[in-house]
Amino acid sequence: ITSMENNTEVTEFILLGLTNAPELQVPLFIIFTFIYLTNVLGNLGMILLILLDSCLHTPMYFFLSNLSLADICYSTAVTPKMMAGFLLGDKVISYNACAAQMFFFAVFATVESYLLASMACDRYAAVCKPLHYSTMMTTSMCTRLAIGSYICGFLNASIHVGDVFSLSFCKSNMVPHFFCDVPALMALSCSYRHVSELILALLESFNIFFALLVILISYLFIFVTILKMPSVEGYMKALSTCASHLTAVSIFYGTVIFMYLQPSSSHSMDTDKIASVFYTMIIPMLNPMVYSLRNKEVKNLLHALTHILWPTLPLHY
Repeated sequence: ITSMENNTEVTEFILLGLTNAPELQVPLFIIFTFIYLTNVLGNLGMILLILLDSCLHTPMYFFLSNLSLADICYSTAVTPKMMAGFLLGDKVISYNACAAQMFFFAVFATVESYLLASMACDRYAAVCKPLHYSTMMTTSMCTRLAIGSYICGFLNASIHVGDVFSLSFCKSNMVPHFFCDVPALMALSCSYRHVSELILALLESFNIFFALLVILISYLFIFVTILKMPSVEGYMKALSTCASHLTAVSIFYGTVIFMYLQPSSSHSMDTDKIASVFYTMIIPMLNPMVYSLRNKEVKNLLHALTHILWPTLPLHY
């Protein structure tokens, strides 16, 4: 039942997905299965590499392992249900499952945002305060920053889910999206939702711009320090330590700002769905590639492991 009387509450939702075209269901299932497996295997591989090699037990790789965990978790909150829709035509999601999906996606997407800010602080300490790096980025400090990221994620998700699911859904249960995202659910509500939209805008503005402010200030100091370096070698080395992080920041925040901070009147669900595919599936898949290709330590370890598994292959460092 997709149309409800005003006094009847929705008990389940129907996710309309990316497309209803029958001929695209199997090809899209194959494509997103490949993307999801690449994402999970790449991020799990990154976590295992960092755990197994004591040389990678540094603040940067500690944050990177948490970033990989967040990538797996928020992608897993969304992708398997979408894949089931492609393969089995199962587009129904219960009220509670929808709330759970929204909660876990919001938790780990927020965690990723704050972890990227924490990594910027780490890069600042490494480039601008190299002599004090070990005393600034202690195990205790890194743990506090990571725990703080998770706490912010749970608080942000709790507020969003509590706010959205306090609304009444009595008009339609057809969600014009492939997962239970906040703007898509709000659009279905028959309640007065201007307060909820304001809460969404304020919370996301704070989360995004606070983390971005930390990143921008850190990189301002980093670039000033780099410009003062007398040698080209030192300049290039300092710049290369920040390149992968800057790439990840640009991709993640560019998509999130486009998605959540545009006025509700200019929201296009088709455009939102394309942006959502990017940050729920493509970005988590790209992050391990970006970091493994840009970090010498990870590349050396991958080469060493490859040589152990296939001794006949040449070993390059």
